[in-house]
Amino acid sequence: MKDSERFLFAFNKIEKYLNDHLGGNGHHTGFSQAVNKVSQNHKIVQRFKDDLLEFAVLRNAIVHERTEPEYVIAEPHESTVEKIENVMQELTEPKKVIPRFSREVKSFSVSDSLTDILIVIKESSFSQFPVYEGEEFKGLITGNGITNWLAKTVEDDVLSREDTKLEEILGYEEGPDNYQFVSRDLTIYEAEDIFKEQVNKENRIDAILITHSGKSDESLLGIISSWDIIDIP
Repeated sequence: MKDSERFLFAFNKIEKYLNDHLGGNGHHTGFSQAVNKVSQNHKIVQRFKDDLLEFAVLRNAIVHERTEPEYVIAEPHESTVEKIENVMQELTEPKKVIPRFSREVKSFSVSDSLTDILIVIKESSFSQFPVYEGEEFKGLITGNGITNWLAKTVEDDVLSREDTKLEEILGYEEGPDNYQFVSRDLTIYEAEDIFKEQVNKENRIDAILITHSGKSDESLLGIISSWDIIDIP
């Protein structure tokens, strides 16, 4: 298959996806207009909006200027073809937070001690830990929360890490809602946007917690920190 044929195949598939998303009931919306409309409430289309509009220009050069069925006036570069094929796949088969961020999540009980969590921090690269009371989720302990506790208690005569329970540390987190539960079906770009939307807020979330349907009483399937999001291309 020629590069132009690969390009047009991907372009047509994206165009169908956009029109299906608009629910035109048989009414066809032009590609660029569809991109502008769908990008208003579709995170992935919004992310690739500029690329999609550039694809429309190239597609017009390939198709609208044809003088014969087999004649193509512009043969797209291999890198352009790979790019539109990648966008097509991101739209039709978007990457989800599971399996991308699937991992065993270390959690603690409110009755565990500060020593317990410090040992895990020392032995791993993790600094965010869900805390439960029985089966009930109580909050997220972070390195910042532990630092805040140390700062507030530095003048105490005796600081016992073993006697200090995690229930107490939870009260020193910078915000009671420093986490967000999401469904395993959330796309990685939607997860990225959750962190972006927190940038100008006083109390930002420290982690996204993933369960089957985004409920706090379900088993944890993974966890995402803001550092994990940096790796998303």
